[in-house]
Amino acid sequence: MGISYSTAKWIAPVSFLIDFACQNYGMLSSPNMKDIHDQNISFFSPQPFFIAGFFFPQQLFQLGWLYRLWKLDPSKPTERAELDQIVDFVPYYSLGNLCIAGQAWMVAWNSGRLDVSHGFVTINTFAQLWYMLTKLQPMNTASTSSILTHIVSKTFTGIGVLDFLHNGSAAFFKDQPATLPIKVLTGLGFGLASAASDWIFGGCLVYDLVALAVGQKGDWRALLGMYAVGSAGIVAARNIAK
Repeated sequence: MGISYSTAKWIAPVSFLIDFACQNYGMLSSPNMKDIHDQNISFFSPQPFFIAGFFFPQQLFQLGWLYRLWKLDPSKPTERAELDQIVDFVPYYSLGNLCIAGQAWMVAWNSGRLDVSHGFVTINTFAQLWYMLTKLQPMNTASTSSILTHIVSKTFTGIGVLDFLHNGSAAFFKDQPATLPIKVLTGLGFGLASAASDWIFGGCLVYDLVALAVGQKGDWRALLGMYAVGSAGIVAARNIAK
């Protein structure tokens, strides 16, 4: 999915603006995104304000990353090395923005077509996972561009995991409680993912679990809360030891 610098510096901000506009449309329209959420509660429905709480600071990191994309000069060897990692992520970043826009806009979620929305969510989540696991270069802590690319990529993936669980359960298991297999697989999945995660993605996984716990009730809420504490402990232990 390699692209030129000149192409990357246009499609990345354009995709950001499309996503930003569609997200705001989704929040301000009637019915809005929260209305659809409240009508389709399931065992993976998070507290909706946690998604909004994630959305705002992530935009700031994206703006910083986009600024680096425009500021760095590819004709300078030292800056070109930084720019290469940013440009490498641009196709996945742009695809993610367009999928989120398609999910959030009236063609899907706001029209109550959660099954269609889940197609966009699935493409985005697995594209971000693929990039993070197979393409993302090791972080260079001396490079602002490298740090920002890691933050943007891993937060995109982290919220994508929550989006995938939320949309899928709401689309196909509305008003159903979490079964024993779901509870076991949730604990195993988040536990294993936390054991392989750094502070950034691991922190996103813990945030996902907290958002899910606050959005649920009863014993399932308590169990999700325990999973959140356990995942936080695993992420902390792994990264301190490392």
